[in-house]
Amino acid sequence: MKKKEFVTQDLLSKIYQNNEPGPRKLPAERQLATEYGVSRFTIRQALEKLASIGVVRIVQGSGIWINEQSRTNPLVYNSITEKRFDQIRFRMISLHKKRPDRDEQQIFGLPEESFIWQFCRLRFVDEEAVQIEVSRMPVAEFPDLNQQVIEQSLQQYVLGKGYQVSHLLTTYRAVSVSREQAALLGCKKGSPAMHISNRGILEGGQVYEISDIIDINYTCTYVIPYNRDNLRFRQGSN
Repeated sequence: MKKKEFVTQDLLSKIYQNNEPGPRKLPAERQLATEYGVSRFTIRQALEKLASIGVVRIVQGSGIWINEQSRTNPLVYNSITEKRFDQIRFRMISLHKKRPDRDEQQIFGLPEESFIWQFCRLRFVDEEAVQIEVSRMPVAEFPDLNQQVIEQSLQQYVLGKGYQVSHLLTTYRAVSVSREQAALLGCKKGSPAMHISNRGILEGGQVYEISDIIDINYTCTYVIPYNRDNLRFRQGSN
């Protein structure tokens, strides 16, 4: 593991290990460099990553403050959320209306005669294609969906409509890239990838989007609270 990644992961671990209430700060750059035996540049890179994912705030002349709100989010960061928006762009591949199939009717709670949007887009990170995303959204709630929206942030578009996003339900599965996917991503057929299935859910429980993503460069870090009851169930304990 690169020094920067090690420092980032270790600082995250220490932040979540410490449960003291009230505002908290990390040691200064110089002290951290001494403790980890690395350059201040490496420490600065690690801190910038922690700041970019919202775990700390670097306040000039005041120090490195820990964002307590981040401790309530089990997903610390993944290979997309650690990137700034100016490092990410989208390119729409297709967009069309269609009738929902039975599964899509069930998920969205739609009648058979309704319509949904289906679109495909490529996500580029640092100008490299890393994801293919195929998404569906109900036309009735989002009648003006278009290329400009699809090539920007969908969540900002949804929020701009006055909806409140509640949470995402996400499933991960390891896959191999198909020939068609490889052509879009510029990689070899059979390359390892992550298939990520998402449901975006609004306040009140309505699903506003379902998507299937193929990602060839996916990593993530989670904080998972220890669940004693779940462990006992898996052990078959009474």
